Amino acid sequence: MNIFERDKTFAQPVNWTTTIFIGAFHVGAILALFFFTWKAFALTLLLWWVSGSLGIGMGYHRLLTHRGYKTPKWMEYFLTVCGTLALEGGPIAWVATHRVHHQNTDREGDPHSPHDGGLWAHMGWILTGQAMHNNAKELLPFVPDLRKDKFHVWISKWHWVPLTFLGVLIFAIGGWSCLLWGVFLRTTLGLHATWLVNSATHMWGSQRFITGDMSKNNFWVAVLTFGEGWHNNHHADARVARHGLAWYEFDVNWYGIWALRTLGLAWDVKLHAVE
Repeated sequence: MNIFERDKTFAQPVNWTTTIFIGAFHVGAILALFFFTWKAFALTLLLWWVSGSLGIGMGYHRLLTHRGYKTPKWMEYFLTVCGTLALEGGPIAWVATHRVHHQNTDREGDPHSPHDGGLWAHMGWILTGQAMHNNAKELLPFVPDLRKDKFHVWISKWHWVPLTFLGVLIFAIGGWSCLLWGVFLRTTLGLHATWLVNSATHMWGSQRFITGDMSKNNFWVAVLTFGEGWHNNHHADARVARHGLAWYEFDVNWYGIWALRTLGLAWDVKLHAVE
């Protein structure tokens, strides 16, 4: 069956609160195109790296979810705050959902497998039905480590505060152009980039390792996500901090972890057996 046929998205009730909120960001992203300035463009690139690489890739994913390396607590908290700027929820929900994905990859129980449709894997699982990150009781058993940390519990509840504060600050300093580009357009593009890891890298690409699932290495998703597109490498051993194994596998998130290790701010960095 074609992965776009009988998409589960169309069989679930719409989550109107989430859909309207994300829809508003898409509208803001379109409006940003009419307010271009080079200053706003530069700010967007900077914040895309801060939120997408430092926050989601290095922080939420490789550090908090898989514990691929260790850092001082202050650095862990800094990376976590960067992650909240991506508008992908708090660390407890994000980490728990991703751990569920790895436990049930492309099988029953996977929250966003293309087996349920390409649109479902990309964003349908968030916009319709009861997304797993909204069901705290089902998620809590998967994050006993984060639940013991008062900061992670607090920031998971108030994850929207850093982005809101940043938006107010950007508007006060840079006006509408910087707000629309640095918050609305940047956030919208960042969301789709992360969602492509859930959808595209389980649909298109190549497999280096036999992992028993649909995970694939995808160059263009890796570019958009600072290295998260080497997904088959990642599924071969989820604990590994480095996803890009070959010289041509662009992995900015690994370069960041390497830099932290060089500065003495990261240790116990887990590497793949083939390295």
